[in-house]
Amino acid sequence: MKILITGAGGMLGRAVALDCRARGDEVFAHDRASLDITDAARVADVFARERPDAVINCAAWTDVDACERDPARAFEVNSGAVEILAARSRRAAAAFVTVSTDYVFAGDKRGFYTQRDDPRPRSHYGRAKLDGERRAQAATARCVVVRSGWIFGDGGRNFLSRVVSLARTGAPLSAIADAYGTPTYAVDLAARLRLLAELDLPGVYHVVNAGAGASFYEFAAAALARAGLDETALESVSMDSLARPAPRPRNSRLRCLVSEAIGLAPLRDWRDALGEFVGGGGGG
Repeated sequence: MKILITGAGGMLGRAVALDCRARGDEVFAHDRASLDITDAARVADVFARERPDAVINCAAWTDVDACERDPARAFEVNSGAVEILAARSRRAAAAFVTVSTDYVFAGDKRGFYTQRDDPRPRSHYGRAKLDGERRAQAATARCVVVRSGWIFGDGGRNFLSRVVSLARTGAPLSAIADAYGTPTYAVDLAARLRLLAELDLPGVYHVVNAGAGASFYEFAAAALARAGLDETALESVSMDSLARPAPRPRNSRLRCLVSEAIGLAPLRDWRDALGEFVGGGGGG
């Protein structure tokens, strides 16, 4: 396939580009410098030149607290630009896959969030991402929305990706013990995004690694243990004690009702994926 990837300068976008190239695809990988997805004219030019069969949108503004301070930009990047890409995909007769977030849910449910649960985002980031889902679905019938969360992998700048490297510096390390999600390895998510682009079956999918989920503290402790580091030095803190500008869901664990129904096997357990990540030098 000819696949256009946006957000290719980020952790997930790089993983998607690597996966697609390994499968023999012709890949057009764009970071923000080569394609500003908020620029409709520029997007149109790129589509006219590259004529993709499928588009995988990994571009987003994911700084949750910054989005809370600047909701206009949050909606421009995470909603309006997604609509631009989706509409252009429709004109190009290309399948469109866009990555959304577990933050579309409020986080007050005890179990896993599925497609049967109504989204109720609490932050401007979550509201913008949900609006982006809906605008994309309205712009093209061939729209695959993939909700994921707690993504970790090579080159990631978030806590999940850097906990081992941070621990190796000897600096004090703390992790939230009362917020829960489903850790997702970028490598595994990338492969599933590529497969969903190929299948071209519109809908909303929840794509995360298998397992019961974890708190940030549990994830960090598991990562340090696998790296052979002292996990007893890890301090647990409460989510409320951090007093961050944007509210976060306390529980954003995801489960998919659609994937297995169409014959897609669950992704491997997050602990197995974490072992590969740490064992391969990831987080170091």
